[in-house]
Amino acid sequence: MSKIAIMGAMPEEIEPLISKLDNVETMLYGANTYYEGSYHGQEVVIAYSKIGKVFATLTATMLIEKFGCDMLLFSGVAGAISDKLKIGDLIIADGLCQHDLDITAFGHPFGYVPEGEVCIPSDVTLRNIAKEVAKEKGLILKEGIIATGDQFVANAERKDWIGTTFNADALEMEGASVAVVCSSLNVPFFILRAISDSADMDASFNFDEFLESSAKVSADFILSMVEAIKK
Repeated sequence: MSKIAIMGAMPEEIEPLISKLDNVETMLYGANTYYEGSYHGQEVVIAYSKIGKVFATLTATMLIEKFGCDMLLFSGVAGAISDKLKIGDLIIADGLCQHDLDITAFGHPFGYVPEGEVCIPSDVTLRNIAKEVAKEKGLILKEGIIATGDQFVANAERKDWIGTTFNADALEMEGASVAVVCSSLNVPFFILRAISDSADMDASFNFDEFLESSAKVSADFILSMVEAIKK
């Protein structure tokens, strides 16, 4: 049986998940806590990485290499770039890019390093499972490019630049680094985000207000995906 990694960036993003697990055991490793258990008979390992690309890279690598997970689902919140996304909406990433990666001085496009790629696609099979789950739940699921960077964007000008440069619909601080790890290690991955703010001048206020409710929406969806994958 496969072992599914479920990852978030903050405690609020994984708390709704851990409370639903059976036979939970915790392990401290690499300055982080990992929660091993099962959900309706499916083995899962859950962790929150802490915020940002470096911590997300570390945690994703540990989940695969240390705990032997062969699939990774990410649950969390994001800021909207697209006007079509409202607070609480769900978006899945069909591709992920790093908006703060810049070696354009050497003639490369934004988000690119040699031997890398600007936009890493997520797993098509997992995206299709998500669409079926959304249909069963009567939920609207958006799909698009999610941009990642080590900045909490609360600036309309920066938000618009990221949207235009990468054709991105939402932004956050971990997804693309998870994509790099999973892609390099040939592990199918899936990134789901519930919108918590609109990445503009009101972003920090909205983020605090809607973090918990948006995180619960995302976590509930991820658990339904675990059930669907087990079937």
